[in-house]
Amino acid sequence: MMNLRVWFVIGVLLTIAIGVGGWVTLYPSPNDPKNMRYVLWKAGLCSLDLGVATGTMIGDPQRDKLVIGKTDEQLQRRFGRLLEESETQQYFRDCFQSSPWKGQEVRFIQNSPWMVVFREHKATNLILLKGC
Repeated sequence: MMNLRVWFVIGVLLTIAIGVGGWVTLYPSPNDPKNMRYVLWKAGLCSLDLGVATGTMIGDPQRDKLVIGKTDEQLQRRFGRLLEESETQQYFRDCFQSSPWKGQEVRFIQNSPWMVVFREHKATNLILLKGC
C-alpha cells in the first residue's frame, strides 16, 4: 500500500498536468498573448520565433514591460540586433519621419512594425508603426 506522501506527489503532478493541458487547450493560437509559449518567452524561459513574438505583442496589453526601461543591449538579448532607421523598410522610415518622435534616438525591432524610442540610452516608448 502506497503511503500518503506518494499519493500527494501523484496528486500534485496530476493537477499540474491537467492545468498545463487546459492552458494549452484554451489558448492554442501562437498569436494569442495567453499562449503558453509566448508567456514562457516573456518570462525568459523558452525561445520563440521573433516573427511570432513581435506579432503576438500587438495583442498583449503588457507588451511595454518587455521594452520600457531597458537598454539597447538588454533589448538585443531578447529581440536580436535592433535596426537603425536607415536599415529598416521604407514604410517604417516614412512613418518615423512623419511622427512626433522624428529626430529622437530610435531603433527598430528587426522587420516588425515595432519602433523603440530611447532617451539617455534607455527605452522610453514602444511604438506600433501601422497605419501611419
